[in-house]
Amino acid sequence: MKFLRVKMDELKVYTEEVPEKYQKLAGRALTSRLICDEVPATCHPLGPKAKLFIAPGAVTGTSAPSSARVSVGGKSPLTWGIKEANAGTPVAQYLARLGIKALIIEGETKDGYWTLKVSKDAAKLEPAGDLVGKGLYEAYHALKERYPGAGFIACGPAAERKLSMSGVCFSDTDGRPSRYSGRGGLGAVMAAKGIKFIVVDPAWTSPVVAENRELFKTGQAKLADAILTHPLSKPGGTLNTYGTAALINALNEAGGLPTRNFRTGRFEGAAKISGERMAEVVKERGGAGMMGQGCHPGCTIKCSNVYPKPDGTELVSCIEYESDWALGANCGIDDLDAIAEMVWHCNDLGIDTIEAGVTIGVAMEAGLLQFGDAAGALALFEEIRKGSALGHILGQGAAFTGRAFGVVRVPTVKGQGMPAYEPRAVKGIGITYITSPMGADHTAGYTTAPEILSVGGKADPLSNEGKADLSKAFQDTTAFIDMTGYCLFIAFPILDIASGFEGMVETVNAVLGTNFTGADVAKFGGEIMSWERGFNRAAGMTSAHDRPPEFMRYEPLPPHNTVWDVPDEELDKIAGN
Repeated sequence: MKFLRVKMDELKVYTEEVPEKYQKLAGRALTSRLICDEVPATCHPLGPKAKLFIAPGAVTGTSAPSSARVSVGGKSPLTWGIKEANAGTPVAQYLARLGIKALIIEGETKDGYWTLKVSKDAAKLEPAGDLVGKGLYEAYHALKERYPGAGFIACGPAAERKLSMSGVCFSDTDGRPSRYSGRGGLGAVMAAKGIKFIVVDPAWTSPVVAENRELFKTGQAKLADAILTHPLSKPGGTLNTYGTAALINALNEAGGLPTRNFRTGRFEGAAKISGERMAEVVKERGGAGMMGQGCHPGCTIKCSNVYPKPDGTELVSCIEYESDWALGANCGIDDLDAIAEMVWHCNDLGIDTIEAGVTIGVAMEAGLLQFGDAAGALALFEEIRKGSALGHILGQGAAFTGRAFGVVRVPTVKGQGMPAYEPRAVKGIGITYITSPMGADHTAGYTTAPEILSVGGKADPLSNEGKADLSKAFQDTTAFIDMTGYCLFIAFPILDIASGFEGMVETVNAVLGTNFTGADVAKFGGEIMSWERGFNRAAGMTSAHDRPPEFMRYEPLPPHNTVWDVPDEELDKIAGN
């Protein structure tokens, strides 16, 4: 394995041996360690001292099931703290099979935008040329014609304007610009370096082979069996049949579906935008529409989808739960077609659907348009596209938009928009939002599993009891999973099926040559978290950053009429303040 270090101030690419201290790290563990070691905590995230890191997971590139995750890391222009955002994509497998442990992009160039071409025998930079400024659908179509069989990484037009809601886009199995490391504005970091596209050619490569093949085979079988038998992840199970948007009805029933900028926990239009309704639309319209799409070869869960237009032609892939909620219930919009169109614009512009939806909700709160105004919401994407003053304000995210328009009710933590679970109604996930070093992020510690889905036990979502410990355990374990390269949804089967958990650990040990035990998973994850929190403290963050939006403390949330009442002392125990 090797590091590819791209020095944009020199416009040269260097191949480096992986130092011993990094050899047993991958994915999030590697990007976060590199950030701590190489990025000054007080630097400007878009300045010359900032860097961008891209690292596949430990088992990515092997035959392990649902394992093609890639981590993107840097200092976030949205939170101004450490950031890791990951995606499931064939490109992760290509990088691993090329023997690339991490791409490190540093320095900056004033000489336009560049394409980094990576293949088995070479890595070189060339001008990005005529594709600069293009929407990513047009750009990816052109890239597919120029580089048949390759995978692509890109930042979109929003990143070119250094907008903080811009993400890093990876191609899917059909070459679409649809797989995103979306959160935290890392697309703007990529653009600030001067990299527009990364073309990864997988030709003449072969799957990653574990150091201990027998252990890998044993662990792989255990994990695959768990995934294929658990009711949420198995073929024909909930995620495969209805996608992640199956959570719309579940959270709505629990009173935890944030609606109209987090004013209530139930949305009267939930059934119209649910995963169940989406599956019906796909069946009714036929054509290109499909449920059960995999985000990469070897995905066994297949929770993605292709949403069709009324005539059966493709509108967009894919509509995830978070996108469905952010651009739907959070904005009071109950039209799946309008939501799908907004997801298309997010993909094309290269922006995070969660931050976009939370920002539009804040804009609606400010009176720029009414809740439920789908046409008005779509018009806001055009403001971002044309680079108007309003578009620049919106493109900097919900917190910035709230300040610009004097809005009090802004649902953010550390400057990042809250995802699709109401903290006042689902207390554990609220603690995760508040104490994660990443800003409000549901994937940082998904306590919704026991709180809503009764996976890994059952916990009362409205209760504070034991939730700090629950959130910490989930955050630490998730940090480890983010190192592995496995999809976070393997958490469902491994929480309920002990052999699946064993299999995950065994496959990682087999590839990395480590000796992790089950008990080490949370322990090492906690170590990763300590690196990340250390960076944030050095960057100037204090306990004041580990707090909820003030309005949640005093504004009761219907239908349960609960407020945020978890003591600050409980939050500080997790965050180490």
